[in-house]
Amino acid sequence: MSKSTLFAVASAALLTLSMPLLAEGIMVKDPYVRSSTPSAPTGAAFMVLMNHSDADDRLIAATSDVAKRVELHTHKEDANGVMRMGEIEGGIVVPAGGAHMLKRGGDHVMFMGLTAPLEQGGEITVTLTFEKAGDIDVTIPVDHERKPSHGSMDHSGHSSADG
Repeated sequence: MSKSTLFAVASAALLTLSMPLLAEGIMVKDPYVRSSTPSAPTGAAFMVLMNHSDADDRLIAATSDVAKRVELHTHKEDANGVMRMGEIEGGIVVPAGGAHMLKRGGDHVMFMGLTAPLEQGGEITVTLTFEKAGDIDVTIPVDHERKPSHGSMDHSGHSSADG
């Protein structure tokens, strides 16, 4: 293989890795995962879910071999004004032509009982299950250094971020 052919193949591979993942109208953009400390028993994944179809879809589950249990979680304020994290009943709607951000302090994918540390610079694989789009496998980088404001975006009022 010539150097120019090898360069073209490598360039195409890099471009593919940097592009958002798209399946059945659902695009997963800017995913990352972190834990409070590298040895923590839990972790969370954040990303933007974009729906380029003309029908609402719903993220109904997530699975990964990095944890004993994976759930869709959110933060809610209780009667005393205290924020509590809990499982989302019924999944997360991703509106037609819109987006939903999974972000710190909001909706996210929660990993409980990690089977190995989430090490900076590593990657994990997560399968997101959508009601209509089906299963989407996402490779997610571990990024403990990301600040909450990184990747902030607004999709026509559908989401705002501090993700």
